[in-house]
This record gives sequence, C-alpha cells and structure tokens, in this order.
Amino acid sequence: MGKIAQVYPGHEPGGLIVQIGGLLPSLSPAEQRVARFVLADPAGAARRTITDLATSAETSEATVVRFCRSVGLTGYPQLRIRLAAEAARRTEPPDGRVVAGDIPPGAGLAQVIATVAYHDARAVTETAEQLDPVVCEQVVAALQRAGRIEVHGAGASGLAALDLQRKLHRIGRLVSCFPDGQTALASAALLGRGDVAIGISHSGESAETLAVLERARHRGATTVALTSFPRSPVAGAADVVLVTAGRETTYRTGATASRLAQLTVVDCLFVGLASRSGSPARRL
Repeated sequence: MGKIAQVYPGHEPGGLIVQIGGLLPSLSPAEQRVARFVLADPAGAARRTITDLATSAETSEATVVRFCRSVGLTGYPQLRIRLAAEAARRTEPPDGRVVAGDIPPGAGLAQVIATVAYHDARAVTETAEQLDPVVCEQVVAALQRAGRIEVHGAGASGLAALDLQRKLHRIGRLVSCFPDGQTALASAALLGRGDVAIGISHSGESAETLAVLERARHRGATTVALTSFPRSPVAGAADVVLVTAGRETTYRTGATASRLAQLTVVDCLFVGLASRSGSPARRL
C-alpha cells in the first residue's frame, strides 16, 4: 500500500484552543508566553490589540505575528476572530467547585469529583470536535486493508493500546500489542507494505513508541500516531497523526483525561472499521 501524506486536523473554529495547547512545546520561549496568555483567557485575548497582547506577554508585536503563523493562522486579525468565536461557544462549568487548573492540596472530595468529572468530559468533547473525519477515514481504510496491525503505547498510553488491540481482535483483525518495548520493536521489524503500526503517546515523547514507529516505517508499513502534541517526535515518525485533547493536572499522574481522550479515538476507529467490515464483534 502506498504512503499516506502526513496530515493533521484543521477544524474551524472549534479546535483552536486545543490546537494551541498541543503546539505549545514546539513554540519558541517568547511564543510560549503569548500562547499561555491566550490559553489562560481566550475571550480577553480576543479583545486586545496586538500591542496590548504583546505587552501583556512581555514580548514584541513581531513575536505575536510569528506565534499566529506558528499555529497555522494568517495573522493577528484571524487569531482575534477565531478566539472570539471559540470563546462564545465555551461555557462555564455548571458546578462552582470546579477548578480551572491544578486541584489544590487538601481539596475536599466533592471538589475533586466535580473537577475531575468536568475536565474528563471536556477532554472527550474537545477531542471529538477536532477529529477530522477525512483523516479518520484514511486510518480506517488502512486498517481494513492491513495484513497485520501492530499497536504500541508505553505507560498509561499502553492501556489505550491494549484496548484497541482487543477491540480489533474481536472483529477478526490480526493485531499485536506488546507492552514490552523490545518485544514490540522485534514485532515491528516483521511488518511490511500493507501493514499498519499505531503508536499511542499523550506527550509524543515516548522513546519506545517512537522506536516502534520508526522501525515499522523503515519496513514499509503505514504508521499512525495518536498524540496530544502534533509536532512531537512520535508524530514526526507517523504518516497519519490523530490529535487528542487532554490536559493533566498535578495529581493526575495516571493521565486520566488524556487516556479518556485516547479511548474516544480508539472507539471511533473500532466502530468505523467494524461498520465497514460487517463483522459483529465477538464477546470475549
């Protein structure tokens, strides 16, 4: 099977805030200051002139323009329009106990429950809003044609990888998922043209997952990355990139929100493939 051009989601206007968050690590330090100001108050940033925003972010107007181009916009006017449109769509948490950032030390369990539930639901919603059906269709088509499928994820992302492996196995696909990095690497070396390797990594920095995708690509397989950071190393090793939304807080070392976002994409791919294959999932 021929290579697929590397593609990223590009919805308007809903995914701009999520997109900026995903691109944050790839920006220059000065551009990151602009990004953090925008992420902290999208509606407020939309009301500011370019001079005001540059001053607030302790940088120059030229840096603000570079920031706009780095996140795929033509310039500052488009940034203001997109931010205003997205701010109008976003709603405040229905529960006043929800914390916008990190859950504070000593927080009551009621506040913890409200905050975790709100941000988990938001991660799923934002992931669905920015998923590009065309890109998902490419991945489903590749999986449908694949002779073999290799799925890998390290740490918490390994749970999503194992879930995808089990779901695809239930509809008769030949799919492997090895938690051990060396075993996964050896398995990826057996892939060839027409096969598919999927790497799942919230940060996109997993050395194990990167190595698996690079080995699979070297063997001629189609590579797919599922990550929250589209300019990360793992994304760079993929022919197709599916971007999730899921921001973690200090106490969430298990990557709760990002894992739920990953599982949302996993379910979309599974149901999409199952509906095309006409094979009912077997109960296991």
